[in-house]
Parts: sequence; structure tokens; C-alpha cells
Amino acid sequence: MTDDPGIQARHAAGLLLNAALERRNGLDETLGKAPVSTLAPQDRAFARAVAMAALRRLGEIDAVLDGRLKRSPPPAVRTLMRIALAQTLSLGTPAFAAVSSAVKLAERDPATRPYKALVNAVLRGVGRDGFGAPDPVANFPDWLAARWRQTWGESALQAMARAAIAEPPTDLSLKPSADGPALAEALEGELLFADTVRTRRRGDLRDWPALEAGEWWVQDAAAAVPARLLSARPDHTVLDLCAAPGGKTMQLAATGARITALDRSDKRLDRLRANLERTGLTAEVIATPAEAWDDPRTFDRVLLDAPCSATGTFRRNPEALRATRPADIGNLADVQHRLLDAAAARVAPGGRLVYCTCSLEREEGETQITAFLRRNDAFRTVPADPATVGAPPESLTPEGWLRILPGQWEDRGGLDGFFVAALERVG
Repeated sequence: MTDDPGIQARHAAGLLLNAALERRNGLDETLGKAPVSTLAPQDRAFARAVAMAALRRLGEIDAVLDGRLKRSPPPAVRTLMRIALAQTLSLGTPAFAAVSSAVKLAERDPATRPYKALVNAVLRGVGRDGFGAPDPVANFPDWLAARWRQTWGESALQAMARAAIAEPPTDLSLKPSADGPALAEALEGELLFADTVRTRRRGDLRDWPALEAGEWWVQDAAAAVPARLLSARPDHTVLDLCAAPGGKTMQLAATGARITALDRSDKRLDRLRANLERTGLTAEVIATPAEAWDDPRTFDRVLLDAPCSATGTFRRNPEALRATRPADIGNLADVQHRLLDAAAARVAPGGRLVYCTCSLEREEGETQITAFLRRNDAFRTVPADPATVGAPPESLTPEGWLRILPGQWEDRGGLDGFFVAALERVG
């Protein structure tokens, strides 16, 4: 294997891209394994950036390649060309450098070596002629683009497609004791809400101001909305179901309420435990499935951030779109149905239940709550006020729920897609 770190990083980018396309969470898993994990930090960061750029622009990249290939080459060859074009399309890498590295990568593997002339010719042709008129919607799988066009309309689809190709800013949720304006300035960002800072700063989070002091944690601005809608107070008992990785639990703990956080995965709860220790916040953390929890307690507030297809997170997790299949939506809707009923049984009289998913599919949002209210006359909707919970005004639905789309707040960097509904127990 060559000792050239640049070539090694590009090889790693190909591994990450393929892992992301093969299985959900494949990219993160591969980041933690050799040879990717053994790269120098800057090379590992570059490899991830290239793979993410390729995922975000995959439809456009493949359209360009298919227009120049008479027949499809072996997958390993296509990977080399995808990685090269992602660099020139999204990362500003000069075309000659991307071509040179792709040819070197082709030469090092006996399986791709016979195709190095093809790699060279195709990439040089694109460098000479350009990409043409890109179509961002092409980066969505066809079946999802068709669903979203029908459900949300052409304008919303186009806005989401534009949001999908841009590297998103980083959002941070702040402890109540944090000085928001000062932190925003120190982090070269802006206050989106009283307790949310948005920054385009890059680099290792461990080097960012006030991290070790426990003043903030990473959480998308949209993901911060459900916990605010719960309206927890210090005198409340709060149950957070499906709590990992724990951003919402942290918000709830910051209110001073007594928090119980459940998740079926003890490993995924480790991040929550670490953040609680770092910030000095407290919560009772229990690793158990929500439906099987053997405990008689009811709570003033219950939050259910249900497992879902996660199609709304494509700004930060473009691989989620490739990992999702049509059948997944119905299967997950069945899980959500059961969890909603389990959550409802934990709400004390007069208490509030907030249900949310980071999905763009109505079956996992609006349809779930409509069906739940039909079978549970003890609950009614608590109409949301977008301004008081940090949601875009246009996210308010006629029913009083919130439907946040990634193309909203486009001029401010967008946000993840979420459905959020607050329900009160009246019987």
C-alpha cells in the first residue's frame, strides 16, 4: 500500500461511501475501524468530508458518469470516480488533482488497474466540459422524491433539495446558566433562540469554547423544539422515552424537573451519561424497552421521540435516504403505534404527552396522531405556538401540530425535518 496520506485518505473516503450505501450507520461504524481509524486526524476528517460530499451529490454525480459511460464499470471503479467528482463538485479540489489521485488509486488495486485509462478519460472529460446544469432533486432516491412532491409540493421539494447539498451549520443547545450572546460571539455564530447557538465553525469540538465547562451540547435547532413544547417545570416529573443519544433529555434536565430517561440500548445511553456528567445535570437513566418497562409510575410530562425512518435528517445524515426502503415506513409506523399507546399510559391526569419523529413521512407523523386521537378520547391536542418553541411560523399545521421541513429557514442554513405534536390528558 502506498504511504501517500492523500491517497490513503481518498481510499478511506471510498470505504466510507460504500459502507454508507450498504447499510444504515455504516459510515459511522467504518470511521471507527481500521484503516480509517488509523489515519491522522486531518486525513480522517478529509475522508469523511469527501464521502459526505459524494452522498449529498450522488444523484448528480451518477447522472454525469452515466452520460459518459457506454456500460457500467465494476463498482470499485465507479467508487473511484464518484470520490473524484465529489471533490471537484463540492470541495473545490482542482480537477487535475482529483483526476491524478483517482488514477493512482486505480493503479494500486489489481481489480481496478485495467480501468485506469477509462477513469482518466472520463474524469478529464468532465473536467473539460463541466457538470452541465445540475438538478439537486436528482440526489434524492426517485421513490422519495415522488412521495415528497406529492405530499409537500414542488416548491417544498426544491427547497429541500437545495438544503440537501449544503453542509449544514452546527447547532448547540445551551444550559440556562450560559451567556448566550457571549457564547455566540466566541463560537463565531448567532443566537437562533434563547438557548440555541448556530455556528459554521469547523474542527474538533474539543477545541471549542465552553465545552469542557459543560455550557452546551450539540443538537439541531429542530430537535430542540419538542422538549420546549413539553413545557416542563421544576415541580414536574418527566419521562423521556427512547431517549438516546440524549439531547432532549439534557434540555429537560436543564429545566430542573425530575427526569427519567429510558432507552432500549445501554450502549447508546453512554453518550447521555457522559453529557450529564460534563454539564452537571441530573437524570435517572434506565436501559430498557419502553413497552416492557415494569414500573407503576405515571408522570406529569412524557416525551416520545419515536424510532423512525429519519428521512428528515438528510442534511446531516445523507446516508439515511439510501438506507431507507419503502417497506420500512409501514414497519416503523407499527412500532410507533405501540410506543404511543405505551407512552399514553404513563401520562398522569392533566399531564402532557409530546410525540415527535425526525421523519418527513406523514405515516410517521400526522397519520399517527390522527389515529391515536381517534382511539384515545382521553387526549386532546395542545395547539403549538411556533414563536415560543423556536419553530418556523410556516411549520404550524391546521391541527395545531408542527411540521418542520428542511427547506424552511433556508436563508439561515435550514434545519432538520420533524413532526411534533403536544397532547393533553383530559380524562
